[in-house]
Amino acid sequence: MPRVLLLQVRDDPRAEAQEVRCFLQATGLPPPELTCHNLVAEPRLGWRRVRQHAVVMVGGAGAHSVTTAHPFSEALAETLRRLVAESRPLFASCYGHHALVAALGGRVVTDPASGEVGTFDVELTPAGRRDPLFGELPRRFPVQLGHHDRVDRLPAELIELAASERCRYQALRCHGKPVYSTQFHSEMTVSQMEERLEMYRDGYLPRRTTGQELACLLRPSEAVAGLLRRFLASYC
Repeated sequence: MPRVLLLQVRDDPRAEAQEVRCFLQATGLPPPELTCHNLVAEPRLGWRRVRQHAVVMVGGAGAHSVTTAHPFSEALAETLRRLVAESRPLFASCYGHHALVAALGGRVVTDPASGEVGTFDVELTPAGRRDPLFGELPRRFPVQLGHHDRVDRLPAELIELAASERCRYQALRCHGKPVYSTQFHSEMTVSQMEERLEMYRDGYLPRRTTGQELACLLRPSEAVAGLLRRFLASYC
């Protein structure tokens, strides 16, 4: 049985396929070891299927927001709560980061003024520097970001590991459990981020943004390139 389940929230087939490629590259998994479930196409998510996997990962969403109810919202929230309750390995990125916070009783808001599109630096908190996974990263490092929502209030179960100047709560961990989430995309390289932003140009970029202007928003994010592989090595 494939050991990793990737939960996706994608209504664009190009973005869905590209996200799978990004996670395969970032984790180093061979394709047979990654199962993908797109909640937009299949809103129902049975626990029997989820529990067959050693690790669950949650990707981004593009056009979807946690602040709006969707047909899959409650099924995803219930799955995330159960994963946390059973201390099962979970790594959630971007939309998944917001979904985890909301599922545990925190608050997520839409706030374009705090949005980040491109490559930004984040800095580890004291808890992040002590964390077994994030503590191996530099104190300050660049990451790929594309969001208009942000975490406004943490639930009691989560602790802050990293923040940026514009947007707090960039990385979180559940106390004492193999459960992590990041606002940023540790699964994407700079070239993959450029490709993704081209797909969601209308929703994330100012009108008439040229390819050269887009490239200027981006820098390599090599510090987090091995984060998902180390997560799997530590908790799978």
